[in-house]
Amino acid sequence: MVRRPLAWVLALVLFVEALGIAGLNWLLGNVVDSQDMSLAGLDPDVMSLSSKIGGLVFGAYFALCGLVALLVGLRNRAPAGLGRVLLISAAVVHGLLGAFSWGLVGWTAFVFMMVVLGLIVLLLMTYDARSTPEEPADAVPDGDKGGDGSPAGGAPVTPPPAPTTP
Repeated sequence: MVRRPLAWVLALVLFVEALGIAGLNWLLGNVVDSQDMSLAGLDPDVMSLSSKIGGLVFGAYFALCGLVALLVGLRNRAPAGLGRVLLISAAVVHGLLGAFSWGLVGWTAFVFMMVVLGLIVLLLMTYDARSTPEEPADAVPDGDKGGDGSPAGGAPVTPPPAPTTP
């Protein structure tokens, strides 16, 4: 079985990003707390605490997405169910963050967000294309065949001939 490094790279990037997001929001919460800043009359302690909690929640979200990518790499098959939904939502989040970061932070943050977005989409697309080989549409599963190889239940293998008019 060939293992491709794409899922491992994406998992590592998402884990690093989770730590970065959580650390940045924690730092911003500490700055607000130490400066005793207020925005439109909001309580600085509430702003500091909400920044820290938001950073931890957002970091946990990216870490969970990294865990899904890691499991994809370990199992070497496409994500399904909640894992697929998490990766799709992470792709949407990175697209939105990339759009906002272009104007607010700069082109380097935009490029990073687009690279992560590309990795997520590539993971979803490449593992989706690696599904099991398709059988012909008229193939009968082995369990549905009779003892002589014909389909069970006496169904004909070929359709009956078309009726002729006299």
